[in-house]
This record gives sequence, structure tokens and C-alpha cells, in this order.
Amino acid sequence: MYNEVLSDFKSHGAELLGISVDGVWCHAAFTKDHHLHFPLLADFEPKAEVAIKYRAYRAAEGVCERALFVIDKNGVIAWSYCSPVGINPGADGILQALENLPK
Repeated sequence: MYNEVLSDFKSHGAELLGISVDGVWCHAAFTKDHHLHFPLLADFEPKAEVAIKYRAYRAAEGVCERALFVIDKNGVIAWSYCSPVGINPGADGILQALENLPK
């Protein structure tokens, strides 16, 4: 789904990145299988270091939340959303947050 809205991200001057605690090889296979056109970053070693800082790590299961963040040009989190497990959060919230960023 994010491949389909990449042009919307670009029209806002935004960059789309995915990140999870899976390793580089898992990401390469996932990217190939799903024909992704944006980078996936591996938060693998030390495990979940980034996810922990963003409070998006589920330590009991060893996985990340499906959390979305819009980070402004100054590196400040302008918007975030943590989706319930098993629910695809879509892109509407992100796109609205990008619209609301100061120009």
C-alpha cells in the first residue's frame, strides 16, 4: 500500500522508511517479494535499539509495534500513531500529518 502513495510523500518533500528488528537478509527478501520502492532499515543489532528509544518495542514478544512517526525537518516527532496488533494503520494519518507540517 505504501508503494501506491509514495508520490504523495514525495509531493510533501517527505521520505518514507520502514524499520523493524528483523535482519538485513529478511528485509532484502521481504523487499523483493513485495516489490517495495522504499528502504527498510534493520534495527537488529543491538536488538531493537531504535524501537526502544521510540517506545515501540514489545520486549515480551521480541517484536516492534506497528508504529508510525512523522519527523519534521528539525528531527522532532510531529505526529505518531501506534496501531492495534493485526490492524493495518493505512497512510491517511501520515498524509494528514504531512499536510499539517509548517511549510
